[in-house]
Amino acid sequence: MSEKWIAGVDLGGTTTKIAFITMDGEIVEKWEVPTDNTNEGQNITFNISKAIDEKLMELGEMKDKLIGIGMGAPGPVDYENGIILNVVNLGWRDNYPLKASLETATMLPATIENDANCAALGEMWKGAGNGAKDLVCITLGTGVGGGVIANGNIVQGVNGAAGEIGHITAIPFDGAPCNCGKTGCLETVASATGIVRLAMEELNKSESKAELRNILINNGKITAKDVFDTAKNGDVLALEVLDVVSFHLGFVAANIANTLNPGMIVLGGGVSKAGSILLNKVKEYFVKYAFSAVRESTTLSLATLGNDAGVLGAAWLIKNKLNQ
Repeated sequence: MSEKWIAGVDLGGTTTKIAFITMDGEIVEKWEVPTDNTNEGQNITFNISKAIDEKLMELGEMKDKLIGIGMGAPGPVDYENGIILNVVNLGWRDNYPLKASLETATMLPATIENDANCAALGEMWKGAGNGAKDLVCITLGTGVGGGVIANGNIVQGVNGAAGEIGHITAIPFDGAPCNCGKTGCLETVASATGIVRLAMEELNKSESKAELRNILINNGKITAKDVFDTAKNGDVLALEVLDVVSFHLGFVAANIANTLNPGMIVLGGGVSKAGSILLNKVKEYFVKYAFSAVRESTTLSLATLGNDAGVLGAAWLIKNKLNQ
């Protein structure tokens, strides 16, 4: 019998990543389709099914090549009923029956999970975690997400909201408002959006002839990448922003590690592409605030899978389900 594949799906507000993945975690084929959130998102699972069928036909394979479909989706999940409790940017009403919709559309057994949790599972299985059973992933993108893995299993919590690292309160008083409705969340200072906000505040306070200011003048805006690039060039203002961001990340990572003592904390997402200039500074603060035994046993590293983490973690859901 030929080797079976798993369909892994990483659902985003703009694009949906899809991959066919072997039971050993090798990506056979990967591609993207636009996410159609019109008509209350009713086309999303149908479009995924259509894309899968078309790709199978292109590859000369039958539907029975697939043993299941795993999906990472943004938002907390009611795992028992396969329901997404609430989402933004996808058009779905609250308490959307995603698992049932996906199974109806694809005619495949489906498993769903929060997208940040899928990224953590992907890094555990085939990425930086390298098979580690106890791992925390902090994804730094437009927002900040997180996934906690304990003894090889994702920690979900009673309402599917475990691992919301981005909404740990980093600034308890007079913090910036967060999209979640709170203020001072880690997301407000460590996301790409938060980093730009911090940099703009510093630029508005200072009249320095910083390189970062020149980028703002020339482009009319700055990005998180601009902050890190200019910090690498020694821009004093950018280095100050880097220090603030790294302090909050290192402080939160240390307290997570003090609570869970994972073998590894992995920084992923677009912001982590800053590389060693961010990682090394975060490590400085982590070492300062971590309990001694934790400091010696928990390592910080950068994610290695990039955009593949989500689809690999989604595929792992099906593999794990079959192995139970």
